[in-house]
Amino acid sequence: MNTSFWKAGHRPTLLAAFLYFDLAFMVWVMLGPLGVQIARDLGLTHAQKGMMVATPVLAGAILRIFMGILVDHLKPKMAGAIGQVVVIASLFCAWYFGIDSYEQTLLLGIFLGVAGASFAVALPLASRWYPPEHQGTALGIAGAGNSGTALAALIAPSLAMAFGWGNVFGLALIPLVLVFAFYLVAARDARECPPPKALPEYLKVLRDRDAWWFMFFYAVTFGGFVGLASSLTIYFNIQYGLDAKTAGFFTAACVFAGSLVRPIGGNVADRIGGIKSLSVMYVLAAIFLAIASVGLPAAWMALVAFVGAMLALGMGNGAVFQLVPQRFRKEIGVMTGLVGMAGGLGGFYLASSLGYAKQITGSYQIGFLIFAGLALLALTGLTAVKTRWRTTWGAAHLTAARI
Repeated sequence: MNTSFWKAGHRPTLLAAFLYFDLAFMVWVMLGPLGVQIARDLGLTHAQKGMMVATPVLAGAILRIFMGILVDHLKPKMAGAIGQVVVIASLFCAWYFGIDSYEQTLLLGIFLGVAGASFAVALPLASRWYPPEHQGTALGIAGAGNSGTALAALIAPSLAMAFGWGNVFGLALIPLVLVFAFYLVAARDARECPPPKALPEYLKVLRDRDAWWFMFFYAVTFGGFVGLASSLTIYFNIQYGLDAKTAGFFTAACVFAGSLVRPIGGNVADRIGGIKSLSVMYVLAAIFLAIASVGLPAAWMALVAFVGAMLALGMGNGAVFQLVPQRFRKEIGVMTGLVGMAGGLGGFYLASSLGYAKQITGSYQIGFLIFAGLALLALTGLTAVKTRWRTTWGAAHLTAARI
């Protein structure tokens, strides 16, 4: 990593953004790692399992646009503080009053969506401190908070076995409160915060076709990542008969792979250009998802395929957000919300479709294959726009960043 990166920006804020994002993502997907125990106790069907783990993803997707607007009006630090209070309060209620029905899991999932909306706060909080040539690296580090999904998969099933899954909601409050305290002390808003706009002005960005391209590209990369993170514990349990704890370990390995390479993906995009990096990642993601779809004979084989897919998707996440701030620097708050919303919608589709595919066809194959096809469709779209991007807003005389 270029040493000039560490001389730029504000490191305490970057760390605060990472930790906030990390813990928020941990609780956002918590229902997935706990899904085996919850489904057993509440008697859920395959479709209900899929919808239970997909609901926080959908809620997070929708709330990201509202959080993006809140970021522009209140600045990132205050918006993040409000979101953390809501999540802490909702988990406390779930722990104190208990969850006794399928409908209550969906209600909790909606409130956990606020944690998923942290994406629209953490990235602008970090991004506004760094110059264009370091955007991929800065947002890769902040975005590595995706690793919180791995913490949930690694720890939640074991805690549920030891203390009961209802008490896991209470135990999660401990790190959340500690990180919230650090966030309040360490995070600072950058001096270059654009003035808030009137609400109708936020919709103007949707008139730009590039906004829709970025939304689609991220729906595939992040959607694949969070959809798999939410679903794999249940998948390994049903497909290979692994117990909840072992299935959680397998899922954690996959998610750690995708999370830890996000900064690498951003840094590689800074060096070779986001378009080139993202193109390679779409091809690899499609290949590994297609391999996983056939229902490999052993769990370890599926683990290898999903790790490969998550590595590609994680690096793709970093590459997308190397490009977004170059094109929409003045609108980064609302664009983070819009692009993040699209990513969440992609995750909702994948998580819910896997459950329905299993219930209707008896196999997960069609769900994985359709998403692999979406990766190839995204590659086709990226190929169609790359020349225009490199000769307009991404031209060498307009930016120091590689496009």
